[in-house]
Amino acid sequence: MKAFGLIKPYFIKNRTQIIFGIISLIAVDFLQLFIPRIVKRAVDDLTALQIDAKKLFVYALYIVCAAALISVFRYIWRHCLIGTSRRIEEGLRNNLFSHIQTLSASYFGRMKTGDIMAHATNDIKNIQMAVGMGMVAMTDAIVLGIATIGFMLYIDVELTLFALIPAPFIVVSTKLFSKKMHLRYLDVQGVFADLTEVTRERYAGIRIIKAFNREKEESAAIEEISKKYIGKNLKLVKVIGAFFPLMLFFTNLSLGFVILFGGRQTILKVISPGDLIAFISYLGLLTWPMMAMGWVTNLVQRGRASLDRINKILLTMPEIDDMPGAKSFASIKLGIAFNNVSFSYTPDDITPVLSKINFSLDLNQTLGIVGPPGSGKSTIVSLIPRLFDVNKGSITIDKIDSRQIKINDLKSLITFMPQEPFLFAGSIKDNISFNDDSIDEEELIKAVKMASLYNTIKSFPHGFDTIVGEKGVILSGGQKQRVALARTLIRQAPILILDDPISQVDARTGAAIIDTIRSVAGGRTVIIVSHRLSAVKDADRIIVMEKGRIAESGTHNELIALDRYYARTFRLQEIEEENNAT
Repeated sequence: MKAFGLIKPYFIKNRTQIIFGIISLIAVDFLQLFIPRIVKRAVDDLTALQIDAKKLFVYALYIVCAAALISVFRYIWRHCLIGTSRRIEEGLRNNLFSHIQTLSASYFGRMKTGDIMAHATNDIKNIQMAVGMGMVAMTDAIVLGIATIGFMLYIDVELTLFALIPAPFIVVSTKLFSKKMHLRYLDVQGVFADLTEVTRERYAGIRIIKAFNREKEESAAIEEISKKYIGKNLKLVKVIGAFFPLMLFFTNLSLGFVILFGGRQTILKVISPGDLIAFISYLGLLTWPMMAMGWVTNLVQRGRASLDRINKILLTMPEIDDMPGAKSFASIKLGIAFNNVSFSYTPDDITPVLSKINFSLDLNQTLGIVGPPGSGKSTIVSLIPRLFDVNKGSITIDKIDSRQIKINDLKSLITFMPQEPFLFAGSIKDNISFNDDSIDEEELIKAVKMASLYNTIKSFPHGFDTIVGEKGVILSGGQKQRVALARTLIRQAPILILDDPISQVDARTGAAIIDTIRSVAGGRTVIIVSHRLSAVKDADRIIVMEKGRIAESGTHNELIALDRYYARTFRLQEIEEENNAT
């Protein structure tokens, strides 16, 4: 199985633990095989009336000592083997998360969050079980099974052959059932991902559901996907439900043969009563290896299905990565330029989102981007840090194509505030600093003051330690936007990109934020996207987007003189702001 390569390095890294664990497991198996031999001798001595209390005590002491050693070695193998499976679980989860972070933005447009969550939880848990208990059950099935059969053969070859009559049926049944299990596990895990996504969406949107009185309809949607999940599980249960009873039937069939033929041989004195009891004990020990074959099949098929799903993600390569020969880049000295850039989110788009975009921005200049909704403003700023790559043309920084700059170096040059502010469920301080311990309180206060948020934070009982909840639920839209702005301003990158930074605040607060942006503009290259034209009127250059093209370009005064979209919109917004002020 090709996907086994995912967990092979972990086996190599933990090989010492695995070896100790398997040795301890084998020791447990042989100690278990030792106990029926003691029982055999005790029964034979009792039958022959050749035993006293002292000898019985010795036999009992042997059994107790064996049980004590079994407990010690069982602890060791559980610590080593199950511990290794947990480390593999941890490593796979970390590996998966690290890899997912390298994937391009377009991947997350196609992949559901619930599906990714299912991979990180259910699938990895299945792999952990297959590796941990699967390894234990397989070792027992091989070592304990072979050793037990050896001891049974030592007692009586003919009786052993009778006892093993059901064994071929077990092998054939296992082979027939394993393929069905694998396919149905894939179905179950696929629907589990859908169930996770549907549930996540409903919990995330619970306020909208309640506001629109959609509780019954959304409950019905959850019920529908739950029924589908149960249906897939029931199909799987039908296979497992037939498989395990079949294993038990074959085991009890063996016991029936032993009682019938072994009892006859005991009567004929071919074997002793102690041998028969020891044989039945060995058959009891053999029950677990026979069952383990079925359990291993169950675990391995479940783990294999999960491993294939995880492997599929890990084999997905980022669409945007360092190009061959990509250069290191420490600082910007000249500026940014768009050279005949065209872009579509999907290859089959007839009308591109951006078409033949050309402009340049010198070092420490400010660019304003305005235009009606859907004109391509946010797309332009998303292309600069290579969240997406251009389809045609190029974006250059210091006359170097951004695709020829190492991605980490490119991103270190840019601090980017997206249009939709996203907050984590921690404190305000954690959201602004991104848990960076190097940021001191003075820097934190400076950033929130620049974002016009300081007085708001002071009004909270816990100040910077206020927990904002999932996606910043306790904050208003404007407060969330200002937290996101403070997070952006606290980072001293040479290129500052702000996508509609004042869309959710009042005019007075917006004016204060605009003043802040002006104050930092002289020391950074700033790009501002805004629907409020007052935010960009002092920019060194303003471009007006319409239907993916640059319709107007120039300074504020030049665009006013053109008397087109920019001039008309600016005058309307001035009137609106004057009316709001009165």
